[in-house]
Parts: sequence; C-alpha cells; structure tokens
Amino acid sequence: MKVKPLADRVLVKLEKNEAKTAGGIIIPDTAQEKTQQGTVVEAGPGTEKEKVTVKSGDRVMYDKYAGAQVKIDGIEHLILKMQDIIATIE
Repeated sequence: MKVKPLADRVLVKLEKNEAKTAGGIIIPDTAQEKTQQGTVVEAGPGTEKEKVTVKSGDRVMYDKYAGAQVKIDGIEHLILKMQDIIATIE
C-alpha cells in the first residue's frame, strides 16, 4: 500500500524497542515505553504557515503522544504533523 501524507504531515516508520534486557530478561510490550524515534518514509509538501524540513530517510525524534498510528503492510508507522517533530538524529 502506498501512503502519501498531505499538507504538513510526515509518515514515520517506528523503531522497535528491545524486548530483552542485557541480562536476558524479556520485557512485555505493556511494560515498554512508547518509542519516540523513527525514520521518515514520506513527507507532505508543507503549507504556507508550516514548512516541511525533513525528507525521506531522516531519523527523527517526536513528541511522545503525537500522531496517528497506522499499520502499512504489517509494519507500524505514525503520521505526524511537522510541529510534533522535535529533532533530527544524525
């Protein structure tokens, strides 16, 4: 499925958290913190008020409870507004 964000929205592929500690203890999904990092898959064209400053392939940090989760071809993604992205990771 092909998803193209509109306006100032950005499609981000979520990064998976490790489900096991260094000592080998398995952490259930319910006890893990929601990931706040991901990779930009696609970005909308922006608006006059909000320019999109990220591009495909950029790793980003975003607000913890931002965006709408969507599953595309079985992989978790998030559709964020540009203002919810707080940093790029190099």
